[in-house]
Amino acid sequence: MLETAEEVAALQELLDASHASSTSHLREIINDDRTLSARALVALLTGMKVLSVATVTARGEPRISALDGHFLHATWTFSTSATAAKARHMQARPAVSVAHVDGEELALFSHGRVERMREPDPDWDETIAHWTAHYGSSPLSWADEIHLYRYRPHWMVGYAWKRAELLAKRGIEP
Repeated sequence: MLETAEEVAALQELLDASHASSTSHLREIINDDRTLSARALVALLTGMKVLSVATVTARGEPRISALDGHFLHATWTFSTSATAAKARHMQARPAVSVAHVDGEELALFSHGRVERMREPDPDWDETIAHWTAHYGSSPLSWADEIHLYRYRPHWMVGYAWKRAELLAKRGIEP
């Protein structure tokens, strides 16, 4: 967990504002007993998680694909090859939706923007080191041009069907 207290507090503010501004339909499903706090999410989202990332083509057609995601500093980082269609979509239209769904136990839904990470980025070395430790090789070695992205959500809600059971099962204090 690389999150600072300030990052966790900012994530909690985003979660609270997002839930409060959601439709009544969403709030009926993701009610107060099923929301996940920032602290719980940071603990639950360690390691690699499969993300569904939705981008948009130049014609405005939606596209979704799966990516490896790592939750670092209270937001997602993910990568793809520069030759992937999603890389072109994100370069031209950085607004994306990102979801992580772990069966019926938990989910994190969000909308925001991506920014490509580059070497001068203050989190670059730490992010590359995290990814390298996880995979046993640097993501930059996987192909000629791998792009790493940081996600900047403006709306995000966390959901757990049976929150107390999930947190207990995973050894996380409520």
